Amino acid sequence: MPVFRLSNDLTFPPAHLAISEGLLAVGGDLSVARLVQAYRQGIFPWYAEDDPILWWSPDPRLVLYPPELHISRSLGRVLKRKRFRFTLDQAFEDVVRGCAAVRGANHPGTWIVPEMITAYARLHAVGLAHSVEAWCEGQLAGGLYGVSLGRTFFGESMFTRISNASKAALVVLVENLRRQGFDLIDCQVTTPHLMQFGAREIPRTRFLKALRRSLGHRTLRGKWSFKTGGGIAIR
Repeated sequence: MPVFRLSNDLTFPPAHLAISEGLLAVGGDLSVARLVQAYRQGIFPWYAEDDPILWWSPDPRLVLYPPELHISRSLGRVLKRKRFRFTLDQAFEDVVRGCAAVRGANHPGTWIVPEMITAYARLHAVGLAHSVEAWCEGQLAGGLYGVSLGRTFFGESMFTRISNASKAALVVLVENLRRQGFDLIDCQVTTPHLMQFGAREIPRTRFLKALRRSLGHRTLRGKWSFKTGGGIAIR
């Protein structure tokens, strides 16, 4: 199948037309409107510095259903020690830049490019992108960020500066999303790291069907915070 070139129009070709590796389209922009349209169709941007914007919809898709979260014994012990303090949307750009630095160091050429940082900061400003921060002794120890639409959280990236910080942040997020009634967490592509938490591959057709149902629910738009006793509140 061909890779589609996007025009100024915000529409995307259907996700099932992506080539076998998951690449669907090239070009376009990273405006809020286009990004929202992409996520609603199960499509996300991922590209290297100096490359054009590439849009993907892999098959199979890695997802984590909140009730299926698996916490290892060692991570459970870390959480019980309460070494970290967790917040939502307190340091969004710091988290994204932390993720970019880690990816840049480990995968030269495939980092979160400056245009992506700006784009997700705009999504955060309109209340659709969120971060989870793990703090240790007043310092940002790790975290993750993603996009929320309907009852789906689209995970983008995570980083850690202190061992287990991002893992603990993920657990805290998933448990709170479960309390809030979220249907699924889109993990995008398969990694052994995420599968350790209970994420599993499902066919893209199944993912898109679940996503459509999830988008029928209200989006928790705005800056998030943790409710006393669990769950997510909007500030």
